[in-house]
Amino acid sequence: MEVHVSRRPRVPGSRARRTRAPLALALGAALTVPLAFTAPASAAPVPYSVTALTFTVEAGGRTCTIDADLYRPAGVDRDHPAPAVLATNGFGGSKSDGSTDAIGKAFAARGYVGLVYSGLGFGGSGCLISLDDPRIDGVAASRLVDFLAGTRAADDGTRADYVARDGKADPRVGMIGGSYGGAVQMATAAVDHRVDALVPLITWHDLAYSLDPNNAVGASQVPGAFKWQWANGFYLIGETQPLTEPNLDPSRINNLTCLHFVSDACRTVRTLNSGSYPAARTGPLLDYARSVSPVSYLRGVRAPTLLVQGQSDSLFNLNEATATYKALKAQGTTTRMIWQSWGHSGGLTDPASGELNLSQGNLETSYVGKRILAWFDRYLRHREDAGTGPAFAYYRDWITDPGHTYATADRLPSLSRTLYLSGDGKLVDDRKKVARGSREYRNLPLPTSHSESSLAGVVGVPDPAPYDTPGTYLGWTGEPLPRAVDVVGAPRATLKVVSPRTERVQDSGDAADKLVLFAKLYDVAPDGTKTLVHRLVAPVRVPDVTRSFTVSLPGIVHRYEAGHRLRFVVAASDDAYFGNKGVKPVTVTSSPGDTGVLELPVVGD
Repeated sequence: MEVHVSRRPRVPGSRARRTRAPLALALGAALTVPLAFTAPASAAPVPYSVTALTFTVEAGGRTCTIDADLYRPAGVDRDHPAPAVLATNGFGGSKSDGSTDAIGKAFAARGYVGLVYSGLGFGGSGCLISLDDPRIDGVAASRLVDFLAGTRAADDGTRADYVARDGKADPRVGMIGGSYGGAVQMATAAVDHRVDALVPLITWHDLAYSLDPNNAVGASQVPGAFKWQWANGFYLIGETQPLTEPNLDPSRINNLTCLHFVSDACRTVRTLNSGSYPAARTGPLLDYARSVSPVSYLRGVRAPTLLVQGQSDSLFNLNEATATYKALKAQGTTTRMIWQSWGHSGGLTDPASGELNLSQGNLETSYVGKRILAWFDRYLRHREDAGTGPAFAYYRDWITDPGHTYATADRLPSLSRTLYLSGDGKLVDDRKKVARGSREYRNLPLPTSHSESSLAGVVGVPDPAPYDTPGTYLGWTGEPLPRAVDVVGAPRATLKVVSPRTERVQDSGDAADKLVLFAKLYDVAPDGTKTLVHRLVAPVRVPDVTRSFTVSLPGIVHRYEAGHRLRFVVAASDDAYFGNKGVKPVTVTSSPGDTGVLELPVVGD
């Protein structure tokens, strides 16, 4: 049976590119994950055709037009079906950017039917940006699964009856993509169990944590410190979409105060930017952010999931993938996790040697690429001999041989080494070595510490080295290490601080009156050079300054070489985040029987 195609297939690579405003282009480069996979020279790629299609779907109470490209490998027909790969863009991108259509090209060249589309509100697709809401974006993607099942046609009548099936109206389809194109996979799989395999890269678990993190364990209902640089970068890209990607579709316009997002998203950003968290608004703020996050709907995800998260990522850190991984494992969903080197904060355009190279597309030769191909071989091609790999793998930047940079394990490393915060500023390995003492730092009205400028690299502004202003932080430094120490995972600190002025407003009804601090780990070289590990910090809005609290720092993979010293710092502020209101003194007191504790997941202990 011949498939009706009413639009002329175009030659791959012939599409004309539209230009964007310089700032939007720069921000889009940071927030869109480029997956420029192409067949390596040694492979014999399958020729394929590409057909532009549109689909009109109902999602979230609106009628949306979806702009898509269909990639059909030569020789694939009703008698010779092939599994399909569905993908969409990162935030600010479209089906037409080099990072998104490359997915269709890569997998079509390897014999998969590809369907790549512009996410709702981006490129040529209609409707508002709804942050990968399963009730909207997930439902829209499910309608595309209907097309791959052969049960619905594109707007011009095109049908696909050549996708392999697992049953009636059940196509064999996997999804892949990064960041915004990663979370939508889980949103889709939660509402459509026909999806057979997922590969989400560098994406989120809980947007409430991503954009307003509070790393105090058990304080998820207490707002954190607003990650204003990243959040407003997203907001700017979204609100300027009708200008940077001209489109007169009225479904893309909300109103004059919230141009291109759903209203709840705009209200969330405005509340965060206000710096105020009244109790009456905190609940809805957190509830909405979580409702569009995997944390709220993972229980519906059954598709085998290969999570790939970046170690260099201050937007979605390793803790996000770890939380998703643990939740999926706990409910019995098949899952594996890889911590690769690159993420939103580095390595996107210049991956380390042997890493998945986004410009060369080394799927068959990179560790991550081979794992992705094997994942789809196993769950889309049903190859029983295709190994799905170890439960956990992580990249080690201290290994110089590209063929051995990844270590693997059957479980995540546990907290295995304990250090104590002594009153004299030392980090000691025995509670008996803790000296009695009190030290104080002070919050000031302006930011006094710097970890990173989230968007510095993409707007061409040099990012200064991390620093802390004297008098606005406390640090504890260990002795030179007798041998190398490999920390793999999320360190944890238990602290108790005293801040009298904060206590008086602790129950003011505005969570913004609660004390904020920033915990972080440095590596101090023998010459005194300090390195903030992965340039990551752990913002904490202290739940109750009258009690001790526990902080889960962002996960890291770092080797402290022999002779180096580990330094733990608690700072008053960080210029990438909103911090404290006004001037507040903060005191930390230590004694052998009552002192702060730092726990590390050390491999080999």
